[in-house]
Amino acid sequence: MNQSRDTRLFLDNIRSVHNAGSIFRTAETIGVSKIYCGGTTPVPTDRFGRKRADFAKVALGAEEMIPWEHVTDDRTIRLVSELKKEGFTVIALEQAKNSVDYKTIKADKRTLVILGNEVGGVSSELLKLADVVAEIPLIGQKESLNVSVAAGVFLFRLFDC
Repeated sequence: MNQSRDTRLFLDNIRSVHNAGSIFRTAETIGVSKIYCGGTTPVPTDRFGRKRADFAKVALGAEEMIPWEHVTDDRTIRLVSELKKEGFTVIALEQAKNSVDYKTIKADKRTLVILGNEVGGVSSELLKLADVVAEIPLIGQKESLNVSVAAGVFLFRLFDC
């Protein structure tokens, strides 16, 4: 892990506990420093602070290794704006008119990667805040990858692992 970089993830209303847990596991292997679970994104603990067995089964302990924070929808824009002011480059992984091939993106020392939910993708409000929108080109008939798979493909390419 490269200690000189600060890479964080923002999970924008991810719906599936399995996808969220899988992203935590992948993020830990690549050295992500923090994960923000936005809106309805499942978190590693229940409302009473107890460890969620369904989350832990997929994350395999990564949920205890990476700092995370739940961010309510009303705080999302403010948080991302604050991170930009602190010098984070914001990259949204999404299919959009202004997206660029993910292979052309290089990580800065401070990077926030936004991953969108399984149906609607990254919210339009967050796309507006992104410094760059990256897209993984697809050649098959399916229009998208599973969000946890896309996270793995993108993160490992971003850091040349």
